Amino acid sequence: MSTPPLASGPHGPDALRPLLDTVLGALTTGAAARGGPLPAGGPDAVAARVTDALGDVLPEHGDPDALHALTHALAAGAADPADPLCAAHLHCPPLAVATAADLAVSALNPSLDSWDQAPAASALEARVTGALATRLGLADAVVTTGGTEANQLALLLAREAHGAHVRLVCSAAAHHSLPRAAWLLGLPDPVVLPAPAGTLDPAALDAALTELTGPLLVAATAGTTDAGLIDPLPEIAARCAAHRVRLHIDAAYGGCLALSDRHRHLLTGLDAAQTVALDLHKLGWQPVATGFLAVADATELDALHQRADYLNAGDDTEAGLPDLLGRSTRTTRRPDVLKAAVTLRTLGRTGLADLIDRVLTLARDLADRVEAHPRLELYDRPTLATVLFRPAHASDDAVAAVRRTLLQEGRAVLGRAHADGRLWLKATLLNPHTGPDDLAHLLKLAEGHTPA
Repeated sequence: MSTPPLASGPHGPDALRPLLDTVLGALTTGAAARGGPLPAGGPDAVAARVTDALGDVLPEHGDPDALHALTHALAAGAADPADPLCAAHLHCPPLAVATAADLAVSALNPSLDSWDQAPAASALEARVTGALATRLGLADAVVTTGGTEANQLALLLAREAHGAHVRLVCSAAAHHSLPRAAWLLGLPDPVVLPAPAGTLDPAALDAALTELTGPLLVAATAGTTDAGLIDPLPEIAARCAAHRVRLHIDAAYGGCLALSDRHRHLLTGLDAAQTVALDLHKLGWQPVATGFLAVADATELDALHQRADYLNAGDDTEAGLPDLLGRSTRTTRRPDVLKAAVTLRTLGRTGLADLIDRVLTLARDLADRVEAHPRLELYDRPTLATVLFRPAHASDDAVAAVRRTLLQEGRAVLGRAHADGRLWLKATLLNPHTGPDDLAHLLKLAEGHTPA
């Protein structure tokens, strides 16, 4: 058996070209076999088809058709975020140019744990993270796998700055990764404030900060996962300043509004935070994963520093080789920043802002349609790209059944959220190519599956 070709090196591109044709062909045939936003039949049917395509996981002899067969199976069994009827989660359809850039990363395989594994990638990351931090009004940023890792890092930096007894204060609508991070880091149990309106109430926060003692970390949210709401950031920042309390803002969903002249005002107060989480694999249309944690004080990142002689020997650092171990809690990590850099350069700020403005307009259009529909009910006007609605007069069980029926049939992918004591269908509109007919079709499907 001949030695398989490599993806990089002088012959790498020639080896990749026919394989890319295979992948693209399988993506095409897989999407055609799926025939919609989701494979029909539910979990058991999908698992059976995958098992059939996979066969023996570790066969005695290799199968040259494996790339086509398994890529086809993955595409045929995918929830396609580029389908306008796939609108459940913060699961964006990635831009083609970003996906192409991601291929270059996979082929070159740099690892950002030492300069000699990623010379250009380390320089690129430093430039891009600095520029994004500046856009948010902060000093520096590090790359993360998303909002969850960014929130964990934010709590870690708070612990290193204020001690092991720092206590998280957040609303019930905050992302689940925040209390989980407190648990992982061995911090005191969080103080979780009720959020009956879906956001952190400044008056309730003020009362809690007045009563609580010891070091505290307030976590606000710019884009909740359930309803896409933004906490009143200026008022929260003012309360934190008055009580001399540290502020973290989870802007994984809404932080990209900083690129939009039309919507940036919704983030007023963001620059008052000590740390901010941001994802570009939501309203930035990047392949997973592309997250960041921005910091107001760049020296706080020194807490992440580690010494490993084979990666950042002291004499190498003194000789001018960049030390990368203080840029993440991970060791081996791929340069996810390339796809973001390519996208930012290709589209420019205004190009990305146009996409953001477009999907927020789509959400308002969908809300208008729900309000005008005699058999549907709207939760509230959308802030970001999330719209909550439900069949009027339906029980929560009936609402849940609508969603599961559409999933089982492979007709549409809608999310679910509890708000105002009831269950709602959730549409998250992250596809800028979605049109009015798609919105009408989505509502028709939801209404048509409501039990009589």
